[in-house]
Amino acid sequence: MAKRDFYEVLGVGKGASADEIKKAYRKKAKEFHPDRNADNPEAETQFKEANEAYEVLKDAEKKAAYDRFGHAAFEGGMGGGGGPRGGHPGQGDFASAFSDVFDDLFGDFMGGRGGGGRQRAARGADLRYNLRVTLEEAFSGLQKTINVPTSVPCDACEGTGAEGGAEPTTCPTCSGMGKVRAQQGFFTVERTCPTCSGLGQIIKNPCKSCAGQGRIEKDRALSVNIPAGVETGTRIRLAGEGEAGMRGGPSGDLYIFIEVSKHALFEREGNNLFCRVPVSMTSAALGGDIEVPTIDGGRSRVKIPAGSQSGRQMRLRSKGMPALRGGGAGDMFIELAVETPVNLTSRQKELLREFEDLSEENNPESSSFFKSVKNFWDSMKG
Repeated sequence: MAKRDFYEVLGVGKGASADEIKKAYRKKAKEFHPDRNADNPEAETQFKEANEAYEVLKDAEKKAAYDRFGHAAFEGGMGGGGGPRGGHPGQGDFASAFSDVFDDLFGDFMGGRGGGGRQRAARGADLRYNLRVTLEEAFSGLQKTINVPTSVPCDACEGTGAEGGAEPTTCPTCSGMGKVRAQQGFFTVERTCPTCSGLGQIIKNPCKSCAGQGRIEKDRALSVNIPAGVETGTRIRLAGEGEAGMRGGPSGDLYIFIEVSKHALFEREGNNLFCRVPVSMTSAALGGDIEVPTIDGGRSRVKIPAGSQSGRQMRLRSKGMPALRGGGAGDMFIELAVETPVNLTSRQKELLREFEDLSEENNPESSSFFKSVKNFWDSMKG
């Protein structure tokens, strides 16, 4: 039976790009794979037909020959070599075509084919350190020393993992590639080399201090600069201060996450600070001056207007937290909390009752409220 046109087999036009050909082949390979078509005896033939077509069309030289001479280019009559690069496409590496697509699908996950997947100098892990600071420290910034348990390069082998600092040798199993391949039916499966664990190298005489790891566990004291204006969630990165890499590999990074403790006097919202200040009923009624604290340890005098109510706010400009990356500072807001006196003496009660009798016109909000209540009840009766 005459062979079908390879472009027809894959369902693409003659001018299709390499990516379009690969995409079409992947679709056909999935559609006709024997494992998915146990009840279709023709599926295996169609699957092989698609592989044969892709084996030719994926190769620029073979594709050019096929475009010019058709199937005759690979039937022994074109120079006796069986076509470009030798061999009939149907008799060649049957799994190689599918292997290309397999690598395309899973290459990133398995380390890819670029560079052979070698992982000689494995990078160390990144580390996280949670650091709590006070609001005052967040305001002024500080230099703080922290102790971080981590892995550091082994001094005995200078981080190589080999006794005396000797150089590792190439792994004989994978020839330094870090991966080995095995044929399983139509698939070429790539796995991490079991001998070198993907490093591409082995150590014949491991260092006794680090057991061939090239690093040891140790606490390190680090000096950290905490800039002014940090807040909870601020992240500081110290490049290269994380875990040491395997066998001389680069170190990871250390990430310091800041948590600012709650303050007894101030509440923070962004770069602004809020301070709730209790004032006596008479001070709120008559007005006056009060002293309030500021986050820098100083004091500010604030004038209370006569007749102030609870919740009234007054702003102290630029008395809040500094901006983390410059640009001035936030404000501080004083919120008044008018305090009702307790534990009154008889004389105080007597004076308050007398004051109550004389203050009918001094409580406009109360008068307005109860007038509205009376109107509401009257409307309900109607």
